[in-house]
Amino acid sequence: MKDDPKTPLRQARDDVAEAREIPQTAQTQSPTYRLAFADDDFLCREDMRPVRVQLELLKPELALTEAGIDSTVVLFGGARIPEPAQADTARTETLADLSRFYEEARDFARQLTEKSLARGGRDWIVVTGGGPGVMEAGNRGAAEAGGRSIGLNVVLPHEQAPNAYVTPDLCFNFHYFAMRKMHFLLRARAICVFPGGFGTMDELFEALTLIQTGRMERVPFLLFGKDFWTRIVNWEALAQAGTISDNDLDLFRFVDTAEEAMALIEDWPLPLTKRDAIPGREQR
Repeated sequence: MKDDPKTPLRQARDDVAEAREIPQTAQTQSPTYRLAFADDDFLCREDMRPVRVQLELLKPELALTEAGIDSTVVLFGGARIPEPAQADTARTETLADLSRFYEEARDFARQLTEKSLARGGRDWIVVTGGGPGVMEAGNRGAAEAGGRSIGLNVVLPHEQAPNAYVTPDLCFNFHYFAMRKMHFLLRARAICVFPGGFGTMDELFEALTLIQTGRMERVPFLLFGKDFWTRIVNWEALAQAGTISDNDLDLFRFVDTAEEAMALIEDWPLPLTKRDAIPGREQR
């Protein structure tokens, strides 16, 4: 990112460089003498959490603005889903079967990116969590189409390096899950959720809750893998129990292929009568 060219004042980075050349004395070696914004120990203090949160909001926001990213399409999905060529190494038969969604995510991202490039390349940029599995497939499809894609990585106890297909200048790393999830949604013009585990479901339900409660405008919300999602979540039981309303089931659609997803995004919003049926639920 660039310094502000408008100010006549000395740039902060110049003082950081200058401070490295100051003679070493008892005074200059004291932690209190370090420039506050160049002092890792200071920035990592418990008291500085609000500042760190603000920095994780600002750094990606400024970088994406400078890169000319106006809107995104979010791809959530499991890190453990292998590409079909590696399906025989999957630890369960279900994961091996779900490997087909790696290719669907890859194809979907490619088609999205081709449309984005045809429209100037500033809108409908694919954004993933930047890791393996479905995330890798999304970034890979965008790269194969010759376009950019974003990766929002997070520091985990078991190291998760960014996949090789994220555009390097659009690859970010987070400490706070909350800030990471906020950046997924700040520019989102569609949300697409592939099969996954706890992390995927956390992202799914937070985004769905924001739309349900009016904290986020309604956007195309697609769940890839109707059989998976209707087995994992008993959507109908939630409505029957009254913990959600019947209309909440109209906030999302089920799809199984990239072609279905592209068609729904192009036609959104659909009338309620064209909503996908949930097993056991009558069409209205």
